[in-house]
Amino acid sequence: MLDFVVIFTKGGVVLWHSNASGSSFASCINSLIRGVILEERNTEAKYFEEDHLAVQFKLDNELDLVYAAIFQKVIKLNYLDGFLADMQVAFKEKYGDIRLGDDYDFDREYQRVLGAAEEASAKQVKAPKTMRSYNESQKSKKTVASMIQDDKKPVEKRVNIQESPPPSKSQPSSPTTRSMDDIIKENRRKLREKLTPTKKTSPSDSKPSKPASEKAGKKPRVWDLGGNSKDAVILDRSKDTPEDVQYQNINSELVGTMQGVIRDLDVESDDEADSEEDSSEEQQEEQVQSKKIKRGGLLSYFKGIVGAKTMSLADLQPALDKMRDHLISKNVATEIAAKLCDSVATSLDGKQMGTFDSIASQVKEALTQSLVRILSPKRRIDIIRDALESKRNGRPYTIIFCGVNGVGKSTNLAKICFWLIENDFNVLIAACDTFRAGAVEQLRTHTRHLNALHPAAKHDGRTMVQLYEKGYGKDAAGIAMEAIKFAHDTRVDVVLVDTAGRMQDNEPLMRSLSKLIKVNNPDLVLFVGEALVGNEAVDQLVKFNQSLADYSSNENPHIIDGIVLTKFDTIDDKVGAAISMTYITGQPIVFVGTGQTYADLKAINVNAVVNSLMK
Repeated sequence: MLDFVVIFTKGGVVLWHSNASGSSFASCINSLIRGVILEERNTEAKYFEEDHLAVQFKLDNELDLVYAAIFQKVIKLNYLDGFLADMQVAFKEKYGDIRLGDDYDFDREYQRVLGAAEEASAKQVKAPKTMRSYNESQKSKKTVASMIQDDKKPVEKRVNIQESPPPSKSQPSSPTTRSMDDIIKENRRKLREKLTPTKKTSPSDSKPSKPASEKAGKKPRVWDLGGNSKDAVILDRSKDTPEDVQYQNINSELVGTMQGVIRDLDVESDDEADSEEDSSEEQQEEQVQSKKIKRGGLLSYFKGIVGAKTMSLADLQPALDKMRDHLISKNVATEIAAKLCDSVATSLDGKQMGTFDSIASQVKEALTQSLVRILSPKRRIDIIRDALESKRNGRPYTIIFCGVNGVGKSTNLAKICFWLIENDFNVLIAACDTFRAGAVEQLRTHTRHLNALHPAAKHDGRTMVQLYEKGYGKDAAGIAMEAIKFAHDTRVDVVLVDTAGRMQDNEPLMRSLSKLIKVNNPDLVLFVGEALVGNEAVDQLVKFNQSLADYSSNENPHIIDGIVLTKFDTIDDKVGAAISMTYITGQPIVFVGTGQTYADLKAINVNAVVNSLMK
């Protein structure tokens, strides 16, 4: 039944194994270590599948060991949980401590534990219920005489569907017994009264109505700030105006602030500086009280767990439930919050704890490690390095921005464009949002402002930002292809493609986006999402990735490569969307939008996210 059973350390050193089938299961165990144990994904199930094989495992945090059993996926073994727990106990009883390099002979104990588990499982299987014979049924007890209907016997008429019980002998029958005809007549009378209700006349009905000629027609509503055709000239922002010079003077301090790599988010220190000596006593008391409040938060749920003992899941479960609710209140998706709590429980189960401070530090360390694994990218995205490599190869570096409606794709595209021209890249913006009214004009305004901040005279006559647009109602994939070809011919370094916002359930628009990505084969596809959303972030990313994979005919479709998290300055400490988006895709958060100016662009910082979740 069990093909392979193994005991190994979390570092991957095999201590003992039993191979009943004789096949090699190295790839399956390596996938378990790499995809589940190291990243701590899906650890709450303790179950892992690969091809036709299934792996059920148990972690021992006291000795840092993993007990795993491999079997065929089509077979359902109900005794594996108890078997792995008994095997863990037997291994501890025999060896107690682990020394690498020792020879572990565990075959006899393994056969004993496996035999006991299979025997207990066989006893629990109930025998199938036998069918009763015909002689035991009710039909066999009926006689032929009871089945024959005698027409001579009078048939009793039922007056109502719900018959009243027969009157007892002690109670005399009512003298006013009604016949069937009387009941039918009364029911008909009630039905007529119900269908023809009496209409009450109101005093307002007696008033004479006005003739149609005297009725006034509908008048159009006049809005206070509605404007007219004369205001169109003032509102037209598609042409250069004197205000551009004023904008350049106001925002000139932004120039030179975005050179080099994107700066990380600011991290609030856990140990705040003491108050100044000249502050009053009342201010010092307020600061002490605020520090006490800040020391609460997530770690305060573990205050009740004290004493030097080995932690178990039963001890941790009440605190973990409160911790899960705390994470959900921070905008972490419900499913992701449950998995984070399970990851912390897996790290703490079986460990020896001391005072409350040690418990709090262990919880923070376990949660920090889980968040670092989640937020750490599977691959490093260095746009400046990749853009320089494309420039040496004589082709433009292409980035496509996609996302739902209203998340800030065009605004954050302009911020990234400012960062690129600060690092001496000339940029072409492709206006592929041919659906939303004003989308092209918005990009044209950004182009004019960016060129005002970086005039061509300072860059050897090169125009740093250009806009490629073909108006509205055109094919977005065709416009992007023409823009990339134009950038190649004119030796533009980077092409930023702005796409229309679309909901994840809109199939025609998702097919159009998949076509745009497939035809143009960009270097980077960035999903722009809001930091305000919680569970919706998971749904958006899953369906965007699924649509890009389903609607592409390529064997290896190009899906989302990274995430741009916008409106991060509006969420205070509710940073859960960053966790949810990264966990569900495994892709990194490349940029974080933190304000309204071109310089308000940051990189994600794991410590900042952890500190915000701990509040």
